[in-house]
Amino acid sequence: MFNLIIRLLLAASLAILGENAAADPVRDFVLAAQMDNPSMVKKLLKNGVSPNTVDPLTGETVLLLALREGANDVANLLIGQPGIDLEQAAPNGNRALMMAAFKHNKPAVLALLAKGAIVTYPGWTALHYAAASGDDDIVRILLDHYAYIDAETPSKLTPLMIAAREGHESAARLLMQEGADATLKNNESLTAAQIAERADKPRIADAINAHLSLTRKGL
Repeated sequence: MFNLIIRLLLAASLAILGENAAADPVRDFVLAAQMDNPSMVKKLLKNGVSPNTVDPLTGETVLLLALREGANDVANLLIGQPGIDLEQAAPNGNRALMMAAFKHNKPAVLALLAKGAIVTYPGWTALHYAAASGDDDIVRILLDHYAYIDAETPSKLTPLMIAAREGHESAARLLMQEGADATLKNNESLTAAQIAERADKPRIADAINAHLSLTRKGL
């Protein structure tokens, strides 16, 4: 309901701007994405607007913006565009696959992977984002596409550590079952179990410690 209200307000803004301001295709493209208006996006693309247009306010591509705002029709349209740059990053390093993973957008994740999106970059990865949101299905999909299970952020956080910190027990168990190394430490010399303890997630800490115990016994 809230998103619908926002989109109605944006639609009104676009109409007012269209009547009272000179044509600004970048502004119109950004608003059309926020409104999830694929017909407007198609029109702007036909008129020569790049599918890789960047929102001047956020530095995000319109594709990233659409994924973040849940504008799925526009996101799907852009993913299918010839010349779309799936790897164009926002100033904070976010890329389309990362955002889709964090937003539980399984169809977009699959579409991006089918289009050739890169799964693992140095630093933050889509697997970190899927672990942060606790989306087991997307974790599995990314691992099936050869995501590096022990990828480290600049602060040496692995996806398992992120899942533990955020309280996603199922995702943490899945990562361990798939071979995540629970002995790794971040730049504070904390393991995933210790991170879970610090975050007041004792069940996850216990699960990780139990996994480590079984691993040491070769079970």
